[in-house]
Amino acid sequence: MVQIKEFRIVMPVSMEEYEIGLSYTIMKMEQQNTNSKEGVEVLQQVPFEDEKLGKGQFTSKDYHLQSKIPSWMKGFAPASALTVHEDSWCAYPNSRTVIKCPLFSKCSLTIDTVVRPDNGCSENAHDLTREQLAAREVEIIDIAASVSRDYWSKVIGAPNVDLTTFESQRTKRGPLLKGWMDSRRPVMTTYKLVIMDAPIWGLGERLEDCIIAGQRALFLACHRLCFAWIDEWYGMTLDQIRDMERQTDMLLKKTLKKPAAKAGIKHDGKRKTLKDEIIAVGSCT
Repeated sequence: MVQIKEFRIVMPVSMEEYEIGLSYTIMKMEQQNTNSKEGVEVLQQVPFEDEKLGKGQFTSKDYHLQSKIPSWMKGFAPASALTVHEDSWCAYPNSRTVIKCPLFSKCSLTIDTVVRPDNGCSENAHDLTREQLAAREVEIIDIAASVSRDYWSKVIGAPNVDLTTFESQRTKRGPLLKGWMDSRRPVMTTYKLVIMDAPIWGLGERLEDCIIAGQRALFLACHRLCFAWIDEWYGMTLDQIRDMERQTDMLLKKTLKKPAAKAGIKHDGKRKTLKDEIIAVGSCT
């Protein structure tokens, strides 16, 4: 059964700041989780153009994070088969990410993201059909109050910062007290639509629940850190971020002892629409 869950993560930053802050946070988290044995490998970063998304950046990555895979999942195959591949088309403020694992080739995980300058009040940011809306489950994530105490939160590592007492020295934003999402300005929301299907008899539902829980824990940790690190990235430009991405790519490759990522060739931009993805997922069941 296809599971559709929409996470709404509200942030006390502007949309322009969020683009920079999130990119910085992802790079720093990748560096912290990469060593000589496992980590994030950037395969390609090139421009793309798409009829629906427009112009943006296509990124292809492999995640060698075998030690973070649940023990029950490792029993199906050797660690090398559990490498996760990610393709992402980012044309801010919209993006699509497709994640696959060779071991579970019939499974599909798609994350569509829409960023809006509101506090999570958009009821259909992804323009879903009536049937999709009926199947969708919504959760609003409060980066100051939401918690995650499952397996994934322990593996990813819960940020050791209390945002109800934290105050940015450079922006004077914070602390994030009860009701901050309705009173703080600036404010914006990233709407993440997670579509997961694992048509595997006897295992599918457990795998779907496991992966969605992992995505929730990652979203929460990443966005908590994004605000906690605001004094590090505030005031940076997109050009500086792109330069840091190139440097981070080389650093990760060196750490993992891998060749540098391919660049300079424009991606053809071919990608499935949300409607196509739903149809493709349904045909696997």
